[in-house]
Amino acid sequence: MRRLRNHIVGIDDGSVILFSDFEHDGEMWTGNGPREMRKAIRFSEAFQDPPVMQISMSMWDMDQKTNQRADISAEDVTATGFSIVFRTWGDTRVARVRANWLAIGELHDDDGWDVP
Repeated sequence: MRRLRNHIVGIDDGSVILFSDFEHDGEMWTGNGPREMRKAIRFSEAFQDPPVMQISMSMWDMDQKTNQRADISAEDVTATGFSIVFRTWGDTRVARVRANWLAIGELHDDDGWDVP
């Protein structure tokens, strides 16, 4: 459990289209086997430490003729940003994906004092 002081808790969020591969026959739509897409995201303001992250697919468009396999996660989380990572495998054909994210963490406190 992470405890946060309530007057310096920051919440940042966003929504981003990760790819739209059906429009140009991209790898997620035409490929086979393990595939991965990464998208770097910067927070609107830096956190004190890496925040707690929540990632979800808010839109997914997949071919109904193949198995629907998907994994989405936040990786490389720092105080200033992170990477959204989408993975699929096998014969799955993914036309497009939109991801929503939420970051919750402690902000820098300008009134705070570092007393040794």
